[in-house]
Amino acid sequence: MSADVVEELMFHCTDDRFFLEPVNSKQLLVIDRVNHDISLEENGGQIPFSASRKTVYGVVGILHLIAGPYLILITRRSKVGTLNKQAVWRLEETEFVPYARSTTFLTSEQKIYNDKYLSLAQQVLATPYFYFSYTYDLTHTLQRLYYTAEDFLQMALHERADVRFVWNQHLLRDLSVQPEMSAFCLPLVHGFISIRQCSINGEWFTWTLISRRSVYRAGTRMWIRGIDQEGAVANYVETEQIVEYRDFRSSFVQTRGSIPLHWSQEPNLVYKPTPVILNSNHEEAFTRHFESQVLCYGKQVAVNLIDQKGVEAKLCDAFKHLIETSNRQMVKDNVRYEYFDFHHECRKMRWDRLSILMERLRPDSESMGYFLFRDGVVLLEQEGVFRTNCIDCLDRTNVVQSMLARTQLQSALTRMGILGENQRVEDQYAFELLFKNVWADNADAVSTQYSGTGALKTDFTRTGKRTRLGLLKDGWNSAVRYVKNNFMDGDRQDGLDVFLGKYQVETGEGATRPCPLKETRDPRLLLLPAAMFFSLLMVFACLMLPSEYTSFTLLSLLFWAGMMVVATLSTFAQGRQLVNSPKLSFTHLTTPPRVG
Repeated sequence: MSADVVEELMFHCTDDRFFLEPVNSKQLLVIDRVNHDISLEENGGQIPFSASRKTVYGVVGILHLIAGPYLILITRRSKVGTLNKQAVWRLEETEFVPYARSTTFLTSEQKIYNDKYLSLAQQVLATPYFYFSYTYDLTHTLQRLYYTAEDFLQMALHERADVRFVWNQHLLRDLSVQPEMSAFCLPLVHGFISIRQCSINGEWFTWTLISRRSVYRAGTRMWIRGIDQEGAVANYVETEQIVEYRDFRSSFVQTRGSIPLHWSQEPNLVYKPTPVILNSNHEEAFTRHFESQVLCYGKQVAVNLIDQKGVEAKLCDAFKHLIETSNRQMVKDNVRYEYFDFHHECRKMRWDRLSILMERLRPDSESMGYFLFRDGVVLLEQEGVFRTNCIDCLDRTNVVQSMLARTQLQSALTRMGILGENQRVEDQYAFELLFKNVWADNADAVSTQYSGTGALKTDFTRTGKRTRLGLLKDGWNSAVRYVKNNFMDGDRQDGLDVFLGKYQVETGEGATRPCPLKETRDPRLLLLPAAMFFSLLMVFACLMLPSEYTSFTLLSLLFWAGMMVVATLSTFAQGRQLVNSPKLSFTHLTTPPRVG
């Protein structure tokens, strides 16, 4: 069995069947639109001449909604670059093709719900960025791939992929149950990939950055926090930096993930809701998390960047306490805690003080190392990772990860002979500019996927300086985050739950059984924010419109100001009812189902 996936197909559609015809192949994937059977057939001319046809570049999977299954096809792609002499692609556009020829068999209410489910799933695939390769396993690090057996490498891509990072695993289930369909099962990775050809001292090399987002405890910024009972944490991302130069290959892996405690921070219209540590068995989940990390990566340096004061302080103290008091030998021997109060240390634009943290982490960086081999001979192994977190594992985390990556890159490029012994990466102007911008792009991509906006503090990542313009941009992104987290992320969360199979739609929803998408909120609650904004407009009118101020004007101003205060207080008192909450899953805070 070939481990490769077919790269280009002709999609033929008739009233009763779909045909997927690989280019330069005599076999057809045939899907019956009526009874939903899927089979592999010899191409014997059974495709009707009248069938509509188009070129597609892969199958994302099959999504089951109220109206029945939808076949999801890749209709546009763009090449990111070549990794290990194999092409890597970014998904640009998809098409959802319904099995059912019409939806007349649905009630009007069911049509509304089905369209909503379809829109939620489409929104997930429209979130940047999804990546794939027809021949290369993007889910595993270079070090893991090197130590795999030859028969493992001959397995189908979807069978040997790391299930933590395959985002369409649930959608492929109708195909993957039949081994002969493996050539049509294309694993998708969500996160960020940059592959660049670079030159230093006249030596050309390939520099790659890959961030893989986990499907376990996947979600949006405010609705998915902390850890579940299985030890999976929110916003978990594995980031790998790869250098390819002549017969050298190097890899450096880091991870990020939410503070491994049971905690929540549900939106309630307050700008920064207070994190709540839940009354649950933190130690068991915490131990499972770190034991799985140690088994996968080796030693762990838990770099905690959250504030030591304010709303983050309790989380900081609880995290430190669990590491220091753990009675599990694996955690005691392999996990080291390193705290750095990022905001306090770098206040007043003193970002140069990050060098303090880098100096403290230098012994760990040297002892854990990175993976390096030449012409098939291993020269170095990476024996542990930095696991970095802040409150969101986005902005502060990415800044520190980029600095750790530069330290490793300095060592690798020197050892390969690209850099001279007395040269520094920072002094190579063209490459340093590229390095900073790619890491900032990585920050923006992961942040958009989790919070809905680009990252904060990227002016430092891009330029090495904290600027006032960067502060203004951060203020804008923070405002947009507030709006999205409060009024849009419930739908985004529902979309992820449908896409990943954490909620599975039943065909009878809206008819034989209630649909959870049905709005149950009292519509009269929306009068509160409407009254607040109307009162605010009237206050401005009383201030700006009159040519002269009379006692009536002042009384009107006082009245509308009072109304605004009352409406604002009432709105925030009902904040939890007014935010856009997820409707499909009610277990985000503790034990969301695992995929697979």
